[in-house]
This record gives sequence, C-alpha cells and structure tokens, in this order.
Amino acid sequence: MTKPSRRALLGGLSLAALSLESARAQGAWPNRPIRLIVPFAAGTTTDILGRILAEALGREAGQTVVVDNRAGAGGNVGALAVARAPADGTTLLLGTNGTHGINASLFSDPGFDAVRDFTPVAPFVTTATVLGVPPSLGVSSVAELVALAKRRPLTFASAGNGTTGHLSQALLNLRAGIDTQHVPYRNAGQGVTDLVAGRVDGMFYHPLGLKPQLDVGNLKALAVTSEKRVSILPSLPTMAEAGLADFVVEGRWHLFGPAGLPPEIVARLNRATNALLADPASLANLRAQGVEPLGGTPEALAAMTRDEIAKWRPVVAAANIRPD
Repeated sequence: MTKPSRRALLGGLSLAALSLESARAQGAWPNRPIRLIVPFAAGTTTDILGRILAEALGREAGQTVVVDNRAGAGGNVGALAVARAPADGTTLLLGTNGTHGINASLFSDPGFDAVRDFTPVAPFVTTATVLGVPPSLGVSSVAELVALAKRRPLTFASAGNGTTGHLSQALLNLRAGIDTQHVPYRNAGQGVTDLVAGRVDGMFYHPLGLKPQLDVGNLKALAVTSEKRVSILPSLPTMAEAGLADFVVEGRWHLFGPAGLPPEIVARLNRATNALLADPASLANLRAQGVEPLGGTPEALAAMTRDEIAKWRPVVAAANIRPD
C-alpha cells in the first residue's frame, strides 16, 4: 500500500480544520450583529414596535440587533431585501399583514412570494386603527362625519395605497355609501402632520401614531376598527357601535426570516418573541402603545399569513385599490 505523502496529510488536516471551523461558526449563531429590517420609515408604529422587539431579540442572541428602516412600496422594499438575504439568521423582517397579506392582492408582482420566500418565526402583536379628525372639522361622531361627507368632499390621509389605513377608508366609503378622497403619503408621520394642520380631513391610523396628538387635543378620535374596544382608548366606540356594521380592520406585526432559516435559529427567535409577550412589564409597555399580544408558533404564523392573503383579495377587488 502506498503511504500518503506529507503534503497530502497536511492538506487533509487543513481541510479538516476548515470544516471544523465552519461547523463552529455555524453553531455559534449569531457571531455578528443582526439586522432587523423594518419596512417603514423611522418614527412610524412599525418602527417603534421593531425597536422594542429588537431589544428582546438582542438579549436572546447576545448580539446587537440593529433596526434597519427600508421604506417603500407599502413595505415591499424592506420585505424584498429580507427575501433575498442569506438564511443565516443575521437578517430578519418585522413584517405586517400588509407585506404578508394585502400586498399579494394589491401588487401584480410585489417581487416576492409571501409564503414561499420567507420563514415564519413568530406572531407578534395586533392593533385596531383609530379614526382621527382635526377638531376644526367640527364633527364628534362617525354619524356626523358621514353626514358631512354627503354634503361636501372629504380627504383621508394614509401611509400609502393598500395599508390598513387605506383599507379602512375604503371600507368607510363602501359601508357608509360616501366617496371620500384618499391621499397617500410616503409615510404615516407626514400624514399625521397634515391631519393636525387640517390639510386633510381624516385618517385611520394605529393608536400609537395618533395618541400623542389625541392626548393634547390636537386631534379628536371618533371610533376604532377592531371587533372590541381597545384598552388604550376604552371610551372609544367600535365602528359597529358607531353605526357601521361589518367593519373590522386590524394591523398585525410578525417576525419573519428568509426562506430556509435553520430550525434551531427559528426556535431561539420564537422563544425570545414569546418571552417578551409573556413578561408583565413588557406586555404593559406594548399595551400602552396601543397593541395587543399575539405570540404563538411558526406554524400558527404560517396559517395566519395564508388567511390574510385570502381575506384581503375580495376587499381590494371591491374597492378597486391599486398601488401608488
């Protein structure tokens, strides 16, 4: 038998060392900072929630989790960046029921498949939208707003076509038999600014984004779009209580990774998300922001995603909603 040469032995040892080092690197996740891509601008509801989640994920991972705002196309820009990222656990997405529900109907080609191109990690939180108006509009109820809309044109701001705010405004038109004008903004913060200034007449937006202005009297809230009243604004009626039946619109936020994310990484991230939602202090903080916990398994999130896609197809079609 021919003995292997010294060069062959050294080469084999080098390959073995490289393989061992590679295995160690893979087993040491995460060995560098993690990016949590937030597909909307800084200062928005999604951004604030992303920063709360990033802190919890960072504690679990033992690494810095950097929030990376990638706004545009109703969240598609940020979602696409994650869909194209390596499935190594260092790029994650705080997706919404826009990126993983509405946009599948709104866009003929959002650039990704919300089911195929992502790994569901954990359901996170949900909220209603709040119908806010400037006090200068002179209305104090949904009925008064509808009556005014029948007398003269009204404008409604949103964070863009196909967002929960836009869908809420579209449902208002359908359920009340009115024709308000939709005014999409590049981000919701700009819309809130113009709403306070009276440059637009109304806006459906998450409680977190409107409550500071509601608290100081710059805006007036008329109703919420959830099935039940929300804890942060308990005196505010639902749209059904305000006289418009079959009117439920909720925003949802979930944690996703690229397709093919290793199960052990999914398990750790899922555990961290659910631990955040189970912690009394963290839960109180989230509820103070106007959201309620979801939590659950990756399988539950996969089912939610499929359900959201199916739910919004008829609504988008009936309201003839098109992307910006």
